Amino acid sequence: MKKILFLCTQNSCRSQMAEGITNHILKGKTAAFSAGTAPAKVHPMAIKALSEIGIDISQNRSKHIDEFKDQRFDLVVTLCGGAAETCPFAPGQGPRIHIGFDDPAQAAGSEEERLNAFRRIRDEMRTSLVNLVKKRLGIEE
Repeated sequence: MKKILFLCTQNSCRSQMAEGITNHILKGKTAAFSAGTAPAKVHPMAIKALSEIGIDISQNRSKHIDEFKDQRFDLVVTLCGGAAETCPFAPGQGPRIHIGFDDPAQAAGSEEERLNAFRRIRDEMRTSLVNLVKKRLGIEE
């Protein structure tokens, strides 16, 4: 089974969603984990957006990258989107790639508009991120 580490600064939205989606879609083929350099708490809208498609991350917790410092991964994926963000670096933890996603926590507007930002990132991850992971790790359907 291939091990993947998803990194984002706070480990509250994008990396948590990527972990949940990857573990759900590629169950039995990958073991995905997530972390950040300044962990916060898992964003409630990330939990809600994934629950809408049958993925439960309600028991997840934000983790600091140091929790994984002695582990080796088959792939490390950074997810920070904007150039102003500092995406974590994971030295010695395996091949690294970057695929940037907008931070849905930065969305403005009504609760529904903000939730729609999480849904959009969720749906982008279900296609582009999962396909990239499968390609990089040589995972067949």
